[in-house]
Order: sequence, then C-alpha cells, then structure tokens
Amino acid sequence: MFDLDELRRIRAEEPGRVAQAMRSRSRRSLLDGDGRLFIVAADHPARGALGVGDRKTAMASRVELLERLVTALQRPGVDGVLGTPDVVEDLALLGALDGKIVVGSMNRGGLQGAAFEMDDRFTAYDVPGLARDGLDLGKLLVRINLEDPATAPTLEASAAAVTAAAEARIPIMLEPFMSYREDGRVCSDLTADAVIKSVAIATGLGNTSAYSWLKLPVVPEMERVAEASTLPTLLLGGDPVTGQDETFASWQDALALPGMRGLVVGRTLLYPDDDDVVAAVDIAAGLVHAGAVVEHP
Repeated sequence: MFDLDELRRIRAEEPGRVAQAMRSRSRRSLLDGDGRLFIVAADHPARGALGVGDRKTAMASRVELLERLVTALQRPGVDGVLGTPDVVEDLALLGALDGKIVVGSMNRGGLQGAAFEMDDRFTAYDVPGLARDGLDLGKLLVRINLEDPATAPTLEASAAAVTAAAEARIPIMLEPFMSYREDGRVCSDLTADAVIKSVAIATGLGNTSAYSWLKLPVVPEMERVAEASTLPTLLLGGDPVTGQDETFASWQDALALPGMRGLVVGRTLLYPDDDDVVAAVDIAAGLVHAGAVVEHP
C-alpha cells in the first residue's frame, strides 16, 4: 500500500522532510459542502491505550495502524484524522493528508491505568505546534474526577489551552467526562446527567468560548445532552457496548439532533469485529453525509 522502507529512511536521514510535508499538504475549509465532519481518530496509542475490545494489543503495530488509516482516509465522505504528531507526520509523509482536515491531539499524559491518570498533562501538540503545522483544530480530553485533586491542575491547563487557541484563532475541541475510579480503573459516567454536567464545566473553560467545540459520547437521553450547549458538537463513537447495527443506529439518531456536526470515531471503525475497515467506514460516512456513500450489504 505504501513504501514503509522509504518512510523509515526519511525519518532517519531527512527529518526536515516532516515539516515540509506538513507545510505543503493541500488544505480545505473546515466546513465544506453540507457543513458536517467525519473524522477518524488515532490518538489512543500515545496514552498507552492499545486495546480494542478483547484484543489487548490491537493497535500495537504502527504499520497496521497506518495501513488502516490510509484505507479509511481514501474512502468518500471521510473528512480527516485526529492524531498525535507521530501519527499525523507519518500520514503527511505518506501523502495521505492532502485535502483533509487534521485535528491535533494535545493532552496525552494521563496514561491509561497510571496512578497519575487524572493528571492529564499536555504532552503532545501545543497551540504553537498546531499553528506551525497549519492544523485545522486542536483536541483536548477533559476528565473531571471530583474525588481526585489532580483534576484541578488539569482543568487549569485545559483553560489555558482554550484561551491560547482562541488567541491563535484555532478551533479547539473539548472532550469532557465526569470520571471516577473503580477497582483502580478510571471510568466514565455515561449517564445523561453526568454528560450534561461535564459539558457545563468544559464550556466554561478559557477566557472566551468563541473557538470552542465539543466532542461528546452518544448516551441515552441524548436529546437532553444536545440542549446543554450551543457549541458546535461532534459525536464520539467510543467503544461499542452493543452490536454494530445498534451502534450505527444510535449514531444516526444522535446526528439528527440540533447542533450535532458529525462524528469522530477511531477504534470502532479501524478495528471492527469483522475487520472490514472499508465497510465500517463507508456506513459511518453515509450516516454523517447522508447519501454520499453507498452502504455495503
């Protein structure tokens, strides 16, 4: 599909080509055509989250991840990708980002399973990096654990990032969750009341919300969640807890709600149960851009 040896050679011998690839990629406006976005997410590995369902190391192979991402980005209706610099730069060197929206993932320091997981440091993109590479949006994770003191500095750092992004006129997408620990694991409260509370907290971050977006999970009573904010919102696909058909149906219903601008989905589509990336991506693209993609039988 692509020349991996050449990619590795460039990485070793011509590191300056990375910046060149980022600067030279063709760009588009954020909201083209129907004003909706379908973004494929690939920032999980940087937080040490390599599992997909029962497959604990599904995302361990960078080669396989890149193959799946390139396949997804070539499908009609896929508007772009969300990733950390290592993934984004590989894709840029492969020429896979031309005409695509690129979302830079910012805080990945709250490593999955770590004692310090709630201290979610900004260890990937910062606002100067987003501006340098001409990225279209930034994305930050805002997990709020009322029983963990590490939440406070994370909120403060998130607010500073929102303010800095607005000053640079770069849209920034906040992904909030009310979180708690269970058996040592950080879990997300996916009730409508909890999501609404997380939205109220996240949308108040920063000294302006002019460039703020939301990235929210699809939960029961989603119509109540849609009323919690006026910010443009993309829906988080997340890990499916039901069958694939039920998951797609829940996305379709949520996309019809006011303010919903599209989907950001990663592992669910890149590593579907049947391993048919093309079919899964095409169905999701058809949900976002109605009629744009023919569903597979």
